[in-house]
Amino acid sequence: MTTHLGRGGHAVRSGLIFILVAASLGLLAAPASAEPGGRHDPVRFATFNASLNRNNAGQALADLSRPGNAQASAVAEIVQRTRPDILLINEFDYEPGEALAEAFKENYLSIPQEPGLAPIDYPYVFVAPSNTGVASGHDLDNSGSVGGPNDAFGFGFFPGQYGMAVFSRHPIAYDDIRTFRTFLWKDMPGALLPDDPATAAPADWYSPAELDVFRLSSKSHWDVPIEIGRKTVHFLVSHPTPPVFDGREDRNGRRNHDEIRFWADYISPGHRSRYIYDDDGSRGGLKPGSLFVIAGDQNSDPLDGDSIPGAIQQLLEHPLVNTKLTPSSPGGPEQAALQGGANLSHRSDPAFDTADFADSAPGNLRVDYVLPRKNLRLIDGAVFWPRVGRPGLRASGHLPVPELGPPSRLDRGARPRSVTLGSPTIDRCKPVTWASSSVSFRPVRSMPSRTWPACAWVTRRSSRAMGRSSWGKVPSGPGSPWSCHTTETRGGRRCTRAATG
Repeated sequence: MTTHLGRGGHAVRSGLIFILVAASLGLLAAPASAEPGGRHDPVRFATFNASLNRNNAGQALADLSRPGNAQASAVAEIVQRTRPDILLINEFDYEPGEALAEAFKENYLSIPQEPGLAPIDYPYVFVAPSNTGVASGHDLDNSGSVGGPNDAFGFGFFPGQYGMAVFSRHPIAYDDIRTFRTFLWKDMPGALLPDDPATAAPADWYSPAELDVFRLSSKSHWDVPIEIGRKTVHFLVSHPTPPVFDGREDRNGRRNHDEIRFWADYISPGHRSRYIYDDDGSRGGLKPGSLFVIAGDQNSDPLDGDSIPGAIQQLLEHPLVNTKLTPSSPGGPEQAALQGGANLSHRSDPAFDTADFADSAPGNLRVDYVLPRKNLRLIDGAVFWPRVGRPGLRASGHLPVPELGPPSRLDRGARPRSVTLGSPTIDRCKPVTWASSSVSFRPVRSMPSRTWPACAWVTRRSSRAMGRSSWGKVPSGPGSPWSCHTTETRGGRRCTRAATG
């Protein structure tokens, strides 16, 4: 889990880390070795939305090209504590030649991030281009103009922003990887194409010319075969768009639903997957009988939040997916109780939450998943969300890292970087220190600093489920270095810190 904020400063997902499911290959037809010398050792799969993305192309690489970046160190600490064998990182800017992945390995994963932690090595890495920030040449948001992140094939300010990376301790079958970045949404039978409510025609939010180029994946979908002993497990990874930041047409909610559906169809043999084609033109889904693990930030909770009802159930209720064990954490219920708000009315068990969104709406949600095939026996699973005061909470924590400067934007906005949790208190403004020159997201909790008694509402996130927007705060009372003003184009307030503050 990591911290979400919405487009243009809209609220918000706080900085917690989803981690992993462990699956055993020991009960397969032929045992597979998970580690050299071990025939029945479990293999640990993980997904981690680490928010290692930046506002500008090349900035993430510059930040990670040397040790010392606080955010990258916190991410590496989580990886070193949980030690997955196969890891998907979402929100990882694409750099050709695996440059960002190699920088992260060399300058962070290979260096112990806390006393007692060991380095971790991933000899095999896969990255590929993402649809984010790739100009479509069309007015996809129907704003009356062409250009900008909303008109890219996936929301982004430059090509490859918010990409993905797979890290593996086991060999990747690179020649057999399939990517589906250019698959067209209209080519999915029964696609939930959005409708323009202002017209009588059905499913006409996008023009025919736009549908001829519009890609289903907001980032990409990858089938990455991992060779574990004598077996191959297909690591099926993606990061569907958040189902918000749209209008009555629900174009993002519908796209989120169908991005999730893609894997449900892909693992289904026969006619259900026959329509699928990859970026090389090969047709069809996964070969019947193939082992798989589906992973990623799906941006969909089974019962709460803004996604279309039943979206994630397309995977959770699939007859080939093993859901006998649901990863949980001790920190999720603790934080749901401390934060209150929308969490008090949620139907999902907070122990299963993987994302700490705004307390007023939508609250904490389960949006990250690792889902093995049924004949992969589940040994254990967890969400890395420790209780207050437990080791690792510093790294999974709730506060922005000051060294990072102005926040970057997630698919629909920014994410504060997270390293430290102070004593959680409720219903009053927390003392917060910021190093960035401007901010339009929700600060949280406490951090040793000056205290300013007043708070200004700053950011919001559209929430169809709650029927209102949710807002965050920054200190703006007497003596605060912050000044706030209304931003009409962004529908909220933007706060700027004085250079001498």
